[in-house]
Amino acid sequence: MIIDAHIHFDQYTKEQQQLILNDMLPNKITHLIAVSTDLQSCIANLALSQQDDRILPAFGFHPEQLLPDQAAQTKLFDWIRENNEHMVAIGEVGLPYYSNKEKSVCYGPYLELLEKFVVLAAELDKPIVLHAVYEDADQAIELLEKHQLTAAHFHWFKGNPQTVDRMIANGYYISVTPDLLYEEEIQQLVQRYPLEQIMVETDGPWPFEGPFNGQMTHPKMIKATIEKIAEIKQRSVGEVADMLYKNTCRFYPV
Repeated sequence: MIIDAHIHFDQYTKEQQQLILNDMLPNKITHLIAVSTDLQSCIANLALSQQDDRILPAFGFHPEQLLPDQAAQTKLFDWIRENNEHMVAIGEVGLPYYSNKEKSVCYGPYLELLEKFVVLAAELDKPIVLHAVYEDADQAIELLEKHQLTAAHFHWFKGNPQTVDRMIANGYYISVTPDLLYEEEIQQLVQRYPLEQIMVETDGPWPFEGPFNGQMTHPKMIKATIEKIAEIKQRSVGEVADMLYKNTCRFYPV
């Protein structure tokens, strides 16, 4: 059985959403962790989850965009608290690594907002889903350690070995996408990271290359990811699939 641990389900068209939902049972996909990018995205994912209980929403604000003003932040945090019982995690939240590469970004306000989300996750006793890669991950880890939040999921993570070892020691989880099939950096990460702390995701509708070039990103692609993890870890596909499923069920209240 498979859980897509990170998908932007609200960003698919209605027709694409229905196609994925129809395909879940025959592909043994039991749940989708539907992360949000802003308040409207949170509202959309909540509505989708109420239509189909296999969609498990996470509420947050994606960092690769302009920050909301204080009034909008307050509105978002109030809404999340009001709808806490409907969410499985705070997410997706983090730091704007890719935006900063394109155009220098002032990190102070983003760090302040991320810390507010870390505090909120601790307050509500929910896991947190992080968009924090390379050197940004170290800043995120500092905040997690400061507030003693250990239920952290670094999605589509990339980083140096020292950061990876720190994450492993702290008990943080990572998830990998179908780019594992053709990205050596991700293959090396999977080799280093304990299988017991790995999940699988699509980050759909983000598109992929290699054998998936030109295809709509679909959770069934995760089957190929699992097979690659099994190859890297030198374990059977069935054993790896079972472990990844149990990991995700342990991390999220499925």
